[in-house]
Amino acid sequence: MRSIVPINRDTITSFNYRKLLRRLRYIFIGKEVDSGLVFRLFMYVILLDISFIYLKPMIYMLTTMVKSFSDLTDPAVDVVPRSIYLGTLQGAWATLKYPTSFVYSLSIAVLVAVLQIFSCAVAGYAFARLEFPLKKFWYFCLLLVFIVPQQVIILPELLFYNKVLMIGQVPFPLLKTLPIIVPALFGHGLRGALFVIIFRQFFSTQPKEMEEAAKIDGASVFRTFYRVMFPLATPAILVVFLFSFVWSWNDFYLPNMFLNGAKQVPLSMGMLSIESYLSAQAADTGPSVFDDPLRMSASFLMIVPPLLLYIFAQRWFVESVERTGLVE
Repeated sequence: MRSIVPINRDTITSFNYRKLLRRLRYIFIGKEVDSGLVFRLFMYVILLDISFIYLKPMIYMLTTMVKSFSDLTDPAVDVVPRSIYLGTLQGAWATLKYPTSFVYSLSIAVLVAVLQIFSCAVAGYAFARLEFPLKKFWYFCLLLVFIVPQQVIILPELLFYNKVLMIGQVPFPLLKTLPIIVPALFGHGLRGALFVIIFRQFFSTQPKEMEEAAKIDGASVFRTFYRVMFPLATPAILVVFLFSFVWSWNDFYLPNMFLNGAKQVPLSMGMLSIESYLSAQAADTGPSVFDDPLRMSASFLMIVPPLLLYIFAQRWFVESVERTGLVE
């Protein structure tokens, strides 16, 4: 007969206790460090702190521009206004001449972005796939252009466009933006070297079999690029378009250099008109409590278009950044 071993209750209790501890460890710490509840809570705290750092100026701007006179003069009202007042926003709209300035800024930003897409794609494909004399030297020059700030070469550009092209005597406002638009046609412009590097990085990761198949079919280099490689560069095109559009939209330095004194200016120069209006008002009647709300309203009207563009293109933009190799 098989002997019956008595069951020790202390052994069962110890086993259940160890099993419970192991389960709690998997819940709070996880099988790996980055899969537990503690790590996730820590990451959420970090993300919330970072989000608050970026969102706090936006919240302050939005709440300040809609405050009424009573809210602005009441020390008890800090962030949340008691009533919504849109008169300051209407004043900023009129001072900026928003419809005209918006069309002006949109025309410049879209045109520069489209031109940089085509010109920088050609240059990036050449650096990635083609062999030509002094290729490393020209790539070094490209990096040099990327490193050198715009302020270093602005004086020769001013002399060239003012004396050679007589850009200051052009009667049409849109033609005065040629110093901003023409460099983008040749892959230069604002951050043009960075866009060439982005396209070069993307084309370097593509398989060569597609180009070899196109060459076997008799396609030239230009036909291979425009029919085979360029359609595949949709992720890089989207990244370059968004970067170029936002940077051209927010750029103040070049418009201030070439369009200073013009009647029609982009929104990036609109803050000058706001400051001139506030200075003239302060000289006549003294400073007003609506000075800061007017500045906030002008800033809000300026950042709304690129913000809406990013909101709608966010998913494609993140996917494109990953596929272009920028995160490597």
